Amino acid sequence: MRQSHLLATTLREAPAEAETVNHQLLLRAGYIRQLAAGIYTYLPLGRKVLRKIEAIVREEMDAAGAQELLMPSMQPAELWKESERYEVYGKELMKLSDRHNREFVLGPTHEEVITSLMRGEISSYRKLPITVYQIGTKFRDERRPRSGLMRGREFLMKDAYSFDTGWEGLDDTYSRMYKAYQRIFERCGLVYRAVHADAGAIGGQGETHEFMAISGIGEDTIAVCSACDYAANLEQAEVHTEAEAEQRNISNLPAAEKFHTPGLRTIDQLEQELQIAPDQVMKTLIYQGGGKTFAVLVRGDHEVNEVKVRNYIGASEIALADSETVQAAAFVESGYVGPVGLPVTLLVDRAVAAMTSGITGAGERDFHLRDVVPGRDFALEHVADFRTAEEGETCPVCGKGVLHFQQGIEIGHIFKLGTKYSEKLGASVLDANGRSKPMIMGCYGIGISRLLAAVAEQNNDGQGLIWPAALAPYRVHILLMSIQDEVQTAAAEALYEQLAQLGIEVLLDDRDERAGVKFKDSILMGIPVTIVVGKAAAEGKVEFMDRSSNSKEVIDIAEAVSRITSGGTAEGVKFPGMR
Repeated sequence: MRQSHLLATTLREAPAEAETVNHQLLLRAGYIRQLAAGIYTYLPLGRKVLRKIEAIVREEMDAAGAQELLMPSMQPAELWKESERYEVYGKELMKLSDRHNREFVLGPTHEEVITSLMRGEISSYRKLPITVYQIGTKFRDERRPRSGLMRGREFLMKDAYSFDTGWEGLDDTYSRMYKAYQRIFERCGLVYRAVHADAGAIGGQGETHEFMAISGIGEDTIAVCSACDYAANLEQAEVHTEAEAEQRNISNLPAAEKFHTPGLRTIDQLEQELQIAPDQVMKTLIYQGGGKTFAVLVRGDHEVNEVKVRNYIGASEIALADSETVQAAAFVESGYVGPVGLPVTLLVDRAVAAMTSGITGAGERDFHLRDVVPGRDFALEHVADFRTAEEGETCPVCGKGVLHFQQGIEIGHIFKLGTKYSEKLGASVLDANGRSKPMIMGCYGIGISRLLAAVAEQNNDGQGLIWPAALAPYRVHILLMSIQDEVQTAAAEALYEQLAQLGIEVLLDDRDERAGVKFKDSILMGIPVTIVVGKAAAEGKVEFMDRSSNSKEVIDIAEAVSRITSGGTAEGVKFPGMR
């Protein structure tokens, strides 16, 4: 490609709304343009990178035994109602009606569509297992689109779905997909972690893993063990089980005592006024979810993990109760609610259950209780891990290492769905005994456009992009310093033609621009190798530049061609796929 013909206008400054580095550089380098909030056009450079990512994904999906198909983005709302996700998915689900007033949704995902397809195509266990995938556009009506391609309303995604006759088959498929994802992200040059995760709106009946690109701008926090391979999204990170409180003779413990605490409603106020530590307080919070009102008890120095609570009660959503609901449930305002005598279900965190005694709200304005004993003064019927893990805590798996926190960008997610969709949508097969059984499903997603942004976020120097060779829109960028110089022009053209004939993707900057403009644009675009054809061309030499190391070396033109065609750069970096 000649740069004089390339649709790629570079920008000296990024638009004010571009906050993340990847967003700024993709805009400035001419890879993407915004059409509306969360909606982007991929210019030729951006589309070429996307196609490189898609090619890697297709190769690994095909190698893992998956078959590619393509499903429609516009889906009948009836399918979503049949799966009971039409209301559950919330306002992010884009809904529309056709001229006949039939309801449709623009698919954010395709569990309903693929399950509907398979119930009509597969009737016998002999046709299983089968895994299919697609690469297509998805839609989510994000409340606040941000960070460019990281959180858009329209995005490109690879989603795969597996169908097995039993759980053992799903385990094998899940393992193959897990390994395929590892190969994909390694080939894309990403620093990533696979972490235990929450299934969210997709749901399911088995384990689930997120693949996270490590980045300071990541919206997710990952808890990683210092001694073993344990890693989990903070929403799902387990907490090391505290030792149970020693057997105690309750009759020897003092009775709970009410005391006056006028205006002391928060943990901080209690800590300062009473000169106590937060871990001496039992915090009682009123929630609503699943059509019920309930209370969650955590220690004063801990925070409720709403994902764990939501999963425990089996609700799609939970929320802190408003002031009126708190008053109706506890007969007192927030800040003085306590577990003693509270007429709602109590979900007690393990750390609270392990306490010998503590301070709680008294269920009366301006009063608290001291010496409240778990199991004596309130029931311990629902005890589980209901709190958020904290940095520096002991690893819940090995018990030796400590948890460290990292930020990550979700780039892939795999689920064991089980029969969540196949039962509701009637996707069953006849087994060897002629009995009808629901298919066992798995789901495997990769955000293709988000992956582009994640790679850009990890691979830049602030001045421009630095693409891994496998994803670069072009392998070589030739900069012709002076188009008026016949020697330079002839050398650049000859080099351009020679590399193109060898099957190497090459971009020739043949514009009539100043050298400084060409260098700045080249740095922005981030092509792995830059060859500068300048005054040294008269001696048969060029400047060979490696973008990743910013190394420069003046060498013979023949040597430059040899380095590229032999798969090396000045630093010995290999170029996969070069012929």
